Amino acid sequence: MHEELDFGDGLITSYGYEVYRGQEKLYWYDDFPHPDDPTLASTHPHHKHVPPNIKRNRIPAPGLSFEKPNLSLLIDEIESLSGSDP
Repeated sequence: MHEELDFGDGLITSYGYEVYRGQEKLYWYDDFPHPDDPTLASTHPHHKHVPPNIKRNRIPAPGLSFEKPNLSLLIDEIESLSGSDP
């Protein structure tokens, strides 16, 4: 988990959240903009990298924000994976 915070403005200015099971990276979230990908427009710039081809396969990430903490959303999602396949 990586977050850059601006306490003066009360904002997350940048983030990267990676989820692993052991040594295997299951997926990650980041805020790097991909304005030419219309499938990500609904949550721009927030998106999730998922298998297959995890580096290039991106989906929208509803619920992520620069204005509020993202940790509870991530914890809920990770807890839902317990004992199941990603």
